[in-house]
Parts: sequence; structure tokens; C-alpha cells
Amino acid sequence: MELIEEVEKTRRGLYGGVVGYLDFAGNADFAIAIRTALMRNGTAYVQAGGGVVADSNGSYEYNEARNKARAVLNAIAAAETLAAPGANRSGC
Repeated sequence: MELIEEVEKTRRGLYGGVVGYLDFAGNADFAIAIRTALMRNGTAYVQAGGGVVADSNGSYEYNEARNKARAVLNAIAAAETLAAPGANRSGC
């Protein structure tokens, strides 16, 4: 964590953290947040990435991260379309 703090210019926020639940019956399900969107004051802050290892192809990893972010942006655009004034909210 200290190395990340030293080399990255901005804080990760939710990105790279754990999202999940633990219930009273002892059931749990967790995942690492590698695609995130934070909505604040009408602005979406989107982060995406993945794991890079010694034999990773930098160009491939970069394009994969862009595709992951694009999927989040597409989901936001779809949600905005559904929430637009006059949109049919009945599901019909």
C-alpha cells in the first residue's frame, strides 16, 4: 500500500477494494472492485483496470482496461436514457 501511495498521483477510492456482504447466517460473497463508478453531483467517476504480471502485454492490458471502462460508461448511458423525462417507466 505504501508503494501505491508513493507512485500513484490520485487516490483509488473504491477501485481495488472489496465489495460484498456477510449475513447473520454466516453466508458471504465478496469481489474485488476492478470496474467502479461513483456518481457525485451529476458527474460519473469511472475507474477500471486489472492485474499486470511479468509476462503481460502492456498494449493488451491497456485496451482491456479501456473496454472495461467503456462497459461502465455504456451502463450509465443506458440508465440515463431510462431515467430521462418522458421515458416509459412501465416496462412495456
